[in-house]
Amino acid sequence: MIPVVTAAEAGRMDERAGDPVDVLMERAGLAVALAAVDLGAGYGSRVVVLCGPGNNGGDGYVAARFLKERGVGVSVQALSEPRTEAARLAAARARRAGVPVGELQAPGTADLVVDAVFGGGFRRGLPEGLAPWMMGGTPVLAVDVPTGVDPDTGQVGSEGSFRAEATVTFGALKPGHVIAPGVDACGHVTVIDIGLGPGEPVLMVAEEEDCPLPARPRQAHKWSAGSVLIVGGSRGMVGAAVMAGRAALHFGAGAVGVASPEPEAVAGLGPELLTPGLEGLDDLLDRYDVVVFGPGLGEQPDLVERVLAGAGRVVVDADAIQSVQSLKSSAGEVVITPHVGEFARLTDEAAGPDSARRIAEEIGGVVLLKGSPTFVTDGGVPWVVRAGGPELATIGTGDVLAGMIAALWSRGLDPPTAARSAAYWHGVAAADLDTETTVTADRLAEHVGLYSGV
Repeated sequence: MIPVVTAAEAGRMDERAGDPVDVLMERAGLAVALAAVDLGAGYGSRVVVLCGPGNNGGDGYVAARFLKERGVGVSVQALSEPRTEAARLAAARARRAGVPVGELQAPGTADLVVDAVFGGGFRRGLPEGLAPWMMGGTPVLAVDVPTGVDPDTGQVGSEGSFRAEATVTFGALKPGHVIAPGVDACGHVTVIDIGLGPGEPVLMVAEEEDCPLPARPRQAHKWSAGSVLIVGGSRGMVGAAVMAGRAALHFGAGAVGVASPEPEAVAGLGPELLTPGLEGLDDLLDRYDVVVFGPGLGEQPDLVERVLAGAGRVVVDADAIQSVQSLKSSAGEVVITPHVGEFARLTDEAAGPDSARRIAEEIGGVVLLKGSPTFVTDGGVPWVVRAGGPELATIGTGDVLAGMIAALWSRGLDPPTAARSAAYWHGVAAADLDTETTVTADRLAEHVGLYSGV
């Protein structure tokens, strides 16, 4: 798990550190200088360090000094004189080391620009002199957060932002590093431990170890290995239910049925799937471990009420995501999987980790908010799933994800872990498949089997 903290909390982490600010600044500046070297800065290279008046600028002065000692042709252009004691000390040391320090000028020729202007101290309203630097074609290394990116929201104002090749930050990520459009402005982000104190996260980035895959016991049979029922697949939309069902089966569920008004079509598209139809639905809801409700459902409000009242564990997807009230009245445990548009219709508010957390609390279930990144929360600190990318922007991949969540839930994971883990491996499988061929839902529904752990 990689913690994500607000800019204010990052400031408190500075205060909790056991070492003085100037010592922390030396470590941070060295890390920036080494990152510049990784980007090609070496003997004879021309590097311009843009320094703001705060401690972010202080990191830039330290980096410039280390680069000067390495033989790099480095200079500092400052927005103003340093305002903190540590930054003033860093600037004085840089000058004594022979680093040219001057006022902000128009961009010239350089091999690398180091953006040490504001970082986590960014506030709306950028100095006019920065705009030409933001529009230049020189590679940028950002210190903490690219200037122009709100560190707490990832938003970029009308004045724009630097778009960095790489960003070096300290102690923990910030939301602006993982939430669009900030994530695209940051480039490759490296978190450096410079000895800051602990912090309280507002988000947690999921890593592979946070996304388990349950083992299948040697004595398992098809019904004990996890059973999943897909309810949906109306005329003209049967494929959605089939994709969810095939994904559940390939991702380790032992028995998967599709309750659709078109059972013959289901059987033709997925002969490995059971096709009970919609007759005796109430009994089917009791027989299967987990129900996936919604893929290809269409407008069937009576069925929504019936399934939510009868299913003990249900993944609510697509057309079944209709109202907060219906989800609150569900008789069983619920995982909902809206994309941004569905979430906005459900809540009348902007989709994001905070709003997802509020809805999860309200419905007493799990919200998996699909996007880049995906957020998963049961009302606690949201998880961020960064796996996958634009290759998933194709019809039916959300149905595949719904089936994968149900498979892991039926195999024994708790709902939030099943949702988080499925989202992670869904992205990993898609990225892998993209190296071989075009990602489509039918291919992905089978390819996820390589990552099922079965």
